[in-house]
Amino acid sequence: MAESFGVDAERYDQARPRYPQAMVDRIATGGPGPEVSRAPDVPDAPDVPDILDVGCGTGIAARQFQRAGRTVLGVEPDARMADVARRLGTEVEVATFEAWDPAGRHFDAVIAGQAWHWIDPVAGAAKAAQVLRPRARLAAFWNVFRLPPDLAEAVAAVCRRVMPDAPFDFRAVTRGGPDVYQPILAKAADGIRAAGAFAEPEQWRFDWEWTYARDAWLEQIPTQGAFTRLPPAELAEVLEGVGAAIDAMGGSFTMPYATVVLTTTRTAPA
Repeated sequence: MAESFGVDAERYDQARPRYPQAMVDRIATGGPGPEVSRAPDVPDAPDVPDILDVGCGTGIAARQFQRAGRTVLGVEPDARMADVARRLGTEVEVATFEAWDPAGRHFDAVIAGQAWHWIDPVAGAAKAAQVLRPRARLAAFWNVFRLPPDLAEAVAAVCRRVMPDAPFDFRAVTRGGPDVYQPILAKAADGIRAAGAFAEPEQWRFDWEWTYARDAWLEQIPTQGAFTRLPPAELAEVLEGVGAAIDAMGGSFTMPYATVVLTTTRTAPA
């Protein structure tokens, strides 16, 4: 599934939601400070970016941090996604994070939007510890949506009919909410603790909402993991059924989102 998002990278970039500005600002302004950045035990060339974006995809989060005044380097395993990110203004190196060579570079923050669950939690935390300066931040974050109850039931019914053998509980997926992500957050937190180089991880939460017209939500569905590998005829059936459900609600709906963040800071070397 992780390799399927680049099938239509352009659509992914256009349809996927962005992240709340309050979260971007909190991470972007929370670096270790220039006195640490210039410390002699972590030398860097002057052109090393401030932030490393792990699993950067098409650069959605990277561009938000760039607009907040930070410089960003992306690491992305899918060359198709990386090509779009580069075209839209983000420097990207193609590799899995676990195998990526930092070449002695150090950063003020490592971020991962919608991506840390694809990374080995222990190896990923260890690599982050390797490239972060003391007191620098690791922040993995996810946008979590919760469909309105009537729409969630209709979408789950459509998906169960079209995809009866899918290994998903569509009712849980469509209802969504932050609780669905707690196992992912717990696994990532355990990986951070196992790396032994970070403060105790904590969670942040940012609540927001977005109103979708029918066609805007239908554009996003093919970019979601449950549907990226669906045959075209079955995907068309899902889109038709979901579209009819949104039409029955008046052609649009307001989606509650919570952006959940698992974050910690790099401790100083002993």
